[in-house]
Amino acid sequence: MRDVERTAQSRSAAENMLRAALRDRGRVSRGGEIDRDSTVRDLGELWLAEIDRAVRLGKRSPTTAEAYRYRWDRHVRDGVGMLRVRELTVSRLDHLVVQVHDRYGAGAAKTTRTVLSGLVGLAVRHDALDRNLVRDVGRIENSASTARSLSVAQALDLREKIGADPKSSEWDLIDFTDFMLATGLRIGEAAATTWAALDLAAGTVEVRGTVVRVKGEGLRIKARPKSKSGYRTLELPGWAVQMLRRRQVEASPNEWDVVFTAPLGGLRDPSNTQSDLRKVFDRAGYEWVTSHVYRKTVATLMDAAGLSARQAADQLGHAKVSMTQDNYFGRKVAQTGAAGVLELFSNPGGKPGVDLDEDEASGA
Repeated sequence: MRDVERTAQSRSAAENMLRAALRDRGRVSRGGEIDRDSTVRDLGELWLAEIDRAVRLGKRSPTTAEAYRYRWDRHVRDGVGMLRVRELTVSRLDHLVVQVHDRYGAGAAKTTRTVLSGLVGLAVRHDALDRNLVRDVGRIENSASTARSLSVAQALDLREKIGADPKSSEWDLIDFTDFMLATGLRIGEAAATTWAALDLAAGTVEVRGTVVRVKGEGLRIKARPKSKSGYRTLELPGWAVQMLRRRQVEASPNEWDVVFTAPLGGLRDPSNTQSDLRKVFDRAGYEWVTSHVYRKTVATLMDAAGLSARQAADQLGHAKVSMTQDNYFGRKVAQTGAAGVLELFSNPGGKPGVDLDEDEASGA
């Protein structure tokens, strides 16, 4: 419970103001009628309006806003939307999160919990509730899993198979996947890379943004990457610089100045690219590989080479080192320093320029 205080020139005046505040507590309006008797549906619409405003001001990502609205529409509105704000309880909120978890998985449950926390937090700011009840809702824990990454031999084999796949050439995925392997960038970040962000003389790339799809607008480059740590300048291995120099000579100008356009022109859609990659990986016999496996591979190779978790986090654009350690480091076999480590992919014929031990050569 929060204390309610009022001040005035006399004790009696202060007491009168305090009684009025207690009487009217829970009936505060700020651009909407939110009080203890308001429905959660009304509260949700006001909260989503605040999120949309934050997007317009550049304080929120459009993709994050869309994810919140999706979970609101799919789970929260029908789950608790008809309740009054005063009817919200920890048990009801916890029950909803558990239901979403059991049916749709941990990721959906975490986002749903975040949406609920935002809603209840807004109710608290309006004095319609005394505290954020979601703080006592059970935390969602991911099931323990070992991060899987490509071994050196597997990465070379996959590169060779992608290079020989006609669809990979048609969809312009040969250079695109090489660029992801050379940098550990997310699909959206790689698709948003512009020629102006490259310094091929210095062998660096500046990560400035990501491609996102905004409802009602289509694809656009969001100038801010996924997080503040997403802004970064990375060293490129020599083989990637050579690939980009060749591509620069062959490239046609485009209005976004991006290095990798969609096969038919325009910005490359991360979702469509993910789907195309899925087909290419399947045909290559690597059904378990996703674009994130490339990121894990870069991090794991850096870890195996003795580079620090902080360096790997900087390479991947993670704010927290723990994120990199927990989710992007595979099993250990043994400037970020990544460029030197990734030079071992320089020979497209599949023979690395370093000696591999038996475990690496067999892909174990």
